[in-house]
Amino acid sequence: MIYDIAVRLRYDYEPPALAGRNLLRLRPLDLPGRQRVMLADVAAAPRPQERTDRTDFFGNAVTEMVHRQSSARTDFTLRARVVRLAEPAALDLSPPLAGMAADLAASQTLSPDGPHHFTAASPRVPADPAIAAFALDSARHATSAAAAVAALGIALHRRMVFDARATTVDTPAALAFSLGRGVCQDFAHIMLSGLRALGLPAAYVSGLLSTAPPPGQPRLDGADAMHAWVRAWCGWRMGWVAFDPTNACPAGEGHIAVALGRDYDDVAPVQGVLRATGMAETSQAVDVVSAV
Repeated sequence: MIYDIAVRLRYDYEPPALAGRNLLRLRPLDLPGRQRVMLADVAAAPRPQERTDRTDFFGNAVTEMVHRQSSARTDFTLRARVVRLAEPAALDLSPPLAGMAADLAASQTLSPDGPHHFTAASPRVPADPAIAAFALDSARHATSAAAAVAALGIALHRRMVFDARATTVDTPAALAFSLGRGVCQDFAHIMLSGLRALGLPAAYVSGLLSTAPPPGQPRLDGADAMHAWVRAWCGWRMGWVAFDPTNACPAGEGHIAVALGRDYDDVAPVQGVLRATGMAETSQAVDVVSAV
């Protein structure tokens, strides 16, 4: 599937911001055999006085922008065309959970995609006894690591209610879990904590999700979504498996990966510092449209 993508992240400042420095992770990833970026343009209005493009440790495209002039509004935008290939169902070659320690010990790589970077607690995903107990109970009948990933994702989907008003971007995973409510970021952070408690290396994936309007309804501009899901390392024979706990399904052709890391802090679409004396209001519009 070929997708045309448009993302706009808008920041309105009152009073106007005096200056700012931001890191943007908006350009989709190139993933051999799964996803290819045909073209991508990350921009800002007003134009920054300084810009640097680079790649971070995990292979994410990072654009650093510096604004030194006063502005009442900043728009960060992405326009891209991405080829997302359908992934055939993979044969489950993963070991049982009890065998994961041996597979991890046999893995000698410290490459960005290596599993050892994703085993320990991270700033947004500390160990939590309640989540660990839930993960152990959810996976108790799983006969393999990959089956445990799916079992935990489905159990979490059943336990949690999607509620955009229940949490904020800073809500800890443990609090969202105790509330039983949250958004895709919360679902992903809770699942990461559970997977790591099971001994499975797990990474946070930020991306875009192609959606369809309700039957009989027109497609609305800007109505698609930024999204988050997880990748779990299921042994050296099987490698990484992607699962979307918000929708209780493997991440498929409609999931376009933008960045990956240990948790949201590694992949936030916009990070930075602002010289300002007031508040900022934010809004976003996302379109992921099939080009064929």
